[in-house]
Amino acid sequence: MSSAPPRSAIVIGAGFGGLALGIRLQSAGVDTTIVEARDKAGGRAYVWEKDGFTFDAGPTVITDPPCLQELWALTGRDMADDVTLEPVTPFYRLNWPDGVSFDYTNDDQVLNAEIAKLNPEDVAGYRKFLDYSAGVFREGYEKLGHVAFLDFASMIKAAPSLAKYQAWRSVYSIVSSFVKDEHLRQALSFHTLLVGGNPMTTSAIYALIHKLERDGGVWFAMGGTNKLIAGMVTHFERLGGKLRLDDPVTSIETLGDKATGVTTKGGWVGTADMIACNGDVMHIYRDLLKTSRSAQRTKAKLERKRYSPSLFVVHFGIKGTWPGIPHHMILFGPRYKGLLTDLYDTGILPEDFSLYLHHPTVTDPSLAPEGHSTFYALAPVPHMGKFPVNWDEVGPILEKRILDEVGRRLIPDIHERIVTKFHYAPNDFAQDLNAHLGSAFSLEPILTQSAWFRVHNRDDHIPNLYFVGAGTHPGAGIPGVVGSAKATAALMLESAK
Repeated sequence: MSSAPPRSAIVIGAGFGGLALGIRLQSAGVDTTIVEARDKAGGRAYVWEKDGFTFDAGPTVITDPPCLQELWALTGRDMADDVTLEPVTPFYRLNWPDGVSFDYTNDDQVLNAEIAKLNPEDVAGYRKFLDYSAGVFREGYEKLGHVAFLDFASMIKAAPSLAKYQAWRSVYSIVSSFVKDEHLRQALSFHTLLVGGNPMTTSAIYALIHKLERDGGVWFAMGGTNKLIAGMVTHFERLGGKLRLDDPVTSIETLGDKATGVTTKGGWVGTADMIACNGDVMHIYRDLLKTSRSAQRTKAKLERKRYSPSLFVVHFGIKGTWPGIPHHMILFGPRYKGLLTDLYDTGILPEDFSLYLHHPTVTDPSLAPEGHSTFYALAPVPHMGKFPVNWDEVGPILEKRILDEVGRRLIPDIHERIVTKFHYAPNDFAQDLNAHLGSAFSLEPILTQSAWFRVHNRDDHIPNLYFVGAGTHPGAGIPGVVGSAKATAALMLESAK
């Protein structure tokens, strides 16, 4: 016998996960309120407008557009009415200090020529890697990416297919078994860094990202990722959802084993049948569930887990346009393995860095005043947990070194051209987003912290408390977080049956 779904839900946090979940719940007739601490929706996909330039804070690589389009299709709407996505090509230009450059695309002819330029023998090896990537995409993303792992039995069920693809090996190790050229090994393994994972230790299952990009392409939301967030807000509110901004939740109220509602800094008290959390998982358990004994036990477990590194991002607006610099570039530093060891294991801020350079005005000139360009340069840095860094002191020094490197490799007179600039450091992630240790991607995606081993989409002890976002299954990145919303919404809508 089935009954109507629960009547109401409160979602804490208006990032991609919270908005995707809110849209799914509201589409199913659940009266949903999203409560956001900051003055704008978006979470890590925040936006600043400064001196006529638009600077997206967070994710700029959009893959798997169908996972987003589905949110509109639930109620017969078309995402294109609210958001314009444009394909980006090449997906990335990869550049190394030795002068080697590699355009990464899904055009077979171009890609084969780029691989042959590095090592002709690797063309055949790449085809085999692509077959492998297609297999893990099918098993790891299509079958498991939108399904909650609530018990160990579900993990055991998935084990044979994960074992078939040697999930215990790292992405770099698997890639290296197919191709020999070191540049190509880096080109096919760096993607895990975009979801917080170390290519040397992240499960080979994450090689599925390659297939995801090849099939679905790489896209950009015109106006910036913030316009995708704005489109999601428009759609959520059109469905009748309520968004409460600039009012941080200070506690989740519980009675026995039930979550009853939330209290905010502004004094608002909201009650609902179900509570879902799109905030930092450690912050939720440690700070918002202080009065729950089971939550404090979970907090103790979370403290022992491994967290992804943080990021240091330099945003800058400059005079001039740069048609020769593609939308996405990776500027590798002199070390790959050694740099990753510093970022993930020793936790020391290294002297060198690798950069992801984002140049959105080559696709959408409206993001800067006429004749100008918007950029950001992002360097992975260790989280704040091992060797504390005084970012007030180090920030300006690292900012200059990063701009110097972009100048040396791409824009020689960069300092004379800068109109506006600012940086965003690990302490900003910690302060603005309550990110534990300033981590940019929550729990590190190693095999023993994936699927059932991540924070569960539904709390084990408080059955009407749910989780969505990077800290839960399947993990970080826009497709991962939107996939977590699908898994969590299914649980929430099933709960009343």
